Amino acid sequence: MPESTPTDEDFMRLALAQAQAAAAEGEVPVGAVVVKDGQVIATGRNAPIEGHDPTAHAEIVALRAAAQALGNYRLEGCTLYVTLEPCAMCSGALLHARLARVVFGATDPKTGAAGSVINLFEHGQLNHQTAVQGGVLADEAAELLRGFFKERRVNPHPLREDALRTPDDRFQHLPGYPWQPNYLSDLPALGGWRMHYLDEGPRNAPLTWLCLHGNPAWSYLYRKMIPVLLASGGRVVAPDLIGFGRSDKPKKDSAHTFGWHRQVLLEFIERLDLRRVVLVVQDWGGLLGLTLPMEAPERYHGLLVMNTLLATGEAPLSQGFLAWRSMCAQNPAFDVARLFSRGNPQMSADECEAYNAPFPDKGHRAALRAFPAMVPECLDDDGAATSRQAQTFWSSQWAGQSLMAIGQQDPVLGEPVMRALHRSIRHCPEPMLLPQAGHFVQEHGEAIAQAAVRRFSAGAPR
Repeated sequence: MPESTPTDEDFMRLALAQAQAAAAEGEVPVGAVVVKDGQVIATGRNAPIEGHDPTAHAEIVALRAAAQALGNYRLEGCTLYVTLEPCAMCSGALLHARLARVVFGATDPKTGAAGSVINLFEHGQLNHQTAVQGGVLADEAAELLRGFFKERRVNPHPLREDALRTPDDRFQHLPGYPWQPNYLSDLPALGGWRMHYLDEGPRNAPLTWLCLHGNPAWSYLYRKMIPVLLASGGRVVAPDLIGFGRSDKPKKDSAHTFGWHRQVLLEFIERLDLRRVVLVVQDWGGLLGLTLPMEAPERYHGLLVMNTLLATGEAPLSQGFLAWRSMCAQNPAFDVARLFSRGNPQMSADECEAYNAPFPDKGHRAALRAFPAMVPECLDDDGAATSRQAQTFWSSQWAGQSLMAIGQQDPVLGEPVMRALHRSIRHCPEPMLLPQAGHFVQEHGEAIAQAAVRRFSAGAPR
């Protein structure tokens, strides 16, 4: 028997599949396909968030792909199927492409430009007319949209399919960590990943202490410093990097890159409009954090830097770090609690175990596996050029105050590494040395926080 000719409903179902793929990525579920001579030549789905592109509607994405497939920006003889009535932008593009026909599913009473709000396709003055038909599988398309937005009303931070989320009960009753969680997921770089952060103290505080953790820690690392900083009248903001703490955990190691995490932090700072910032960094909090102020130096008042580095690709990484990276590669399931207990004998067993809370199984540990290999080692590694720019900023352009604290028992980044960094930071007095502290200096954080309050509060803007 001869094959049956595909119908409009058949092609609209393909567009609906694209819409479902958009929803899975946290985008508004709209999908499109372009058909010529009964064959699909291009597909598209909404991707403004993913591409940081306000024009990346499903129709535009499909048009661009179809034009490339045909080698012509004119798409004469083609039909575009889209699950939602096109907006004015997309309608204009469809007319310019000289499509023969546009078929859509659900109407859009707020922005629809094919009859709901306006009808750009009915203007006979235009030099090309495109036939329009609406209502094809309209119920299915509308239900997909309703379900998407209903989920966001009930759950403003839905879990991506490629993410894991540590159960909330693992964060209950942790010693010394009483603060309420805050979340956001709509930063352009996040693309729907839910990011956790602490935000304590008055919004109009004279100083905002931005505390960035490293690997394999999370904002729990600052629990001994936060009370001191709050008592001084400051505001404390302490995010968990994606993959750590209460933030979402990508399932794939490859989701983590230096540039992406840096962009998330830049957007996070801008979203919260943080000003009069004292940047507090250690480990990866420094690798990333030290590259931030050069983008908006007017936001920053001071720098508190502890056991970290700028990895510019110009100097060999320390033997201590190379040994750490090798250990992580050979033993990816290492016990985080044991790591903290070995270097911090003053910590209780419950405090050490709190560092395991975000990682109930190996599926949640992609960041722990990925971060050691992400440290830039060569000149062209991701983040190396940015780190070199940051090095120039700190040595010649930084106008704020600085303070360095060194844990002298650190086997990963010893005192020589920190002394080298110290020499490249303007306005940084002789480092504060902590003979008993190891890599995770914040576990001796009360004294550091008190010294930081004295150092930075005197000149704090009012």
